[in-house]
Amino acid sequence: MIYLDHNASAPLLPSARAAWLDAVDHFPGNPSSPHRIGARAEAALAEARQRLASILGCAPHDLIWTSGATEGCNTVLQHAAAADPSAPVWISAVEHPAVRESARHYFGSRRVEIPVDGRGVVDLDWVKARLVAQRPALVAIMAANNETGVLQPWAEAQALCAAAEIPFFCDATQWFGRRPARGFGSCTFVAGSAHKFGGPRGVGFLKVAATGSLRPLLLGGQQLEGRRAGTENVPGVLAMLAALAWCEAQIADGGDASRLALRDQFVVQLQAMLPLVRLNGAAADRLWNTVSVVMPDGDCRQRWVVKLDKAGFAVSTGSACSSGSEQPSHVLIAMGLTPSEASRAVRISSGWTTTPEEWRELLNAIQKIGEGLADSNASADFR
Repeated sequence: MIYLDHNASAPLLPSARAAWLDAVDHFPGNPSSPHRIGARAEAALAEARQRLASILGCAPHDLIWTSGATEGCNTVLQHAAAADPSAPVWISAVEHPAVRESARHYFGSRRVEIPVDGRGVVDLDWVKARLVAQRPALVAIMAANNETGVLQPWAEAQALCAAAEIPFFCDATQWFGRRPARGFGSCTFVAGSAHKFGGPRGVGFLKVAATGSLRPLLLGGQQLEGRRAGTENVPGVLAMLAALAWCEAQIADGGDASRLALRDQFVVQLQAMLPLVRLNGAAADRLWNTVSVVMPDGDCRQRWVVKLDKAGFAVSTGSACSSGSEQPSHVLIAMGLTPSEASRAVRISSGWTTTPEEWRELLNAIQKIGEGLADSNASADFR
């Protein structure tokens, strides 16, 4: 089976697995325990926090460990709603469900969506114009879209919010491990999740404001100075840092450029083979690993995904967190696609270890499936 659904969850990297196993053996204690074994576990976490802070460009104290990006998003949205009970929250129209549903739950009718253009890029002019007259409790704009791979102007948005003294939250879950992480420390809040870049499931991090207190989402013990209750996942954190460090090294060595070339070559060949295929976000900068396309009319995305699965390829219809929903993708609708077009979208997301041969095999499989569907449709028309 060729796995091309890395945006849903990336396979565990060997370096992360090794770090996890090593931590299980060497740090069995609870970091909050007063004995030496507990102290060693706490020291390992402190070192990991320092390493992550260096990567992001923030202070170690600004970081808390979470169970993943969903917890991080919920933490930020509930904190912002409580900090300013009357102000609205502005979120981009293409945010992940972890942000959209958190905003809906904690802000209700005070949730306002920032529009995007046909490329799927957030409208910063909309933000600029409204910041003059209104002060939201929080502005939330993701770094890279999970469905289309479209990169958002998060740094520019952060600068706008900083100038207006508005808290800014960036869900950088899809960005980390694929683009340089440096610079995110300037954001008020940033969420990340290990399993998106080759770390283990069930662990992530949240960068919080350097000043002021954070209203905790989870109540219980006083871990992390009362900002997030619960025993820290020491092996998970150390494995996450190992995975992120490995990915950062690939980026520093220019490995993303060659993989971008593979993605672009695949798109060119796919559209030459199936001219009616439409590339979502074609005119925007996108993650090197993501291809979101609307397949030709007359068929549905589920049929392509099922047939590719039977052919030995794991691809997706879009956000894994929205699977099972009968509603069309809110991301593609916000970009101006019709419900019919959105219903035919297929997402292919590769990883660092995806080979040129695997891209070619996928193209061959799509060609065979397309020929089979054409023959089937022709037979149906004839009958």
